[in-house]
Amino acid sequence: MTSETTTGRTQPPLPALPVTYRPVLTRLVLLTIGSVVLGVLSLIAVVLPEGLTATGTLSDRLTLAGCGAAVFGLTALLSRPKVTADAEGLTVVNLTTRRRLAWAQVVRVTLRPGDPWVSLDLADGTVLAVMAIQPGVSKQRALADARALRALAEAHGTASAEADGPAGR
Repeated sequence: MTSETTTGRTQPPLPALPVTYRPVLTRLVLLTIGSVVLGVLSLIAVVLPEGLTATGTLSDRLTLAGCGAAVFGLTALLSRPKVTADAEGLTVVNLTTRRRLAWAQVVRVTLRPGDPWVSLDLADGTVLAVMAIQPGVSKQRALADARALRALAEAHGTASAEADGPAGR
């Protein structure tokens, strides 16, 4: 079932809330690479022969394991982005930040050709990147997610608040 907009285009039905968007394939690849590097470097640290280097072998082993843990930590950080929409608003989680937004704060959702991810134009005039919706690896899924997020913002955000305002304004 679809709904028709004022421009005459049909929109897919709104997704059921709460809904979470994240780059699934990117996350899978990053966590797999991080796990493999951690496993291989830890294995090398365990089976490293004694006296192979001129320095202490314990520090060599710890360095290898630490490098593996650092690579895994970095890939886990890069796989963190997600956006969750619920009835009250959005929670945007990027690499190192988490921001909660009410629907009324979201003016527009944009994903222009060549953009690395979706951007939210906010009521205070700022723009917030939503790294969870990235067209780089899975373009069709990113476009569908961006359309769904845009439809949710239009249905719950400032446009619907203005339309639902008191009559006679």
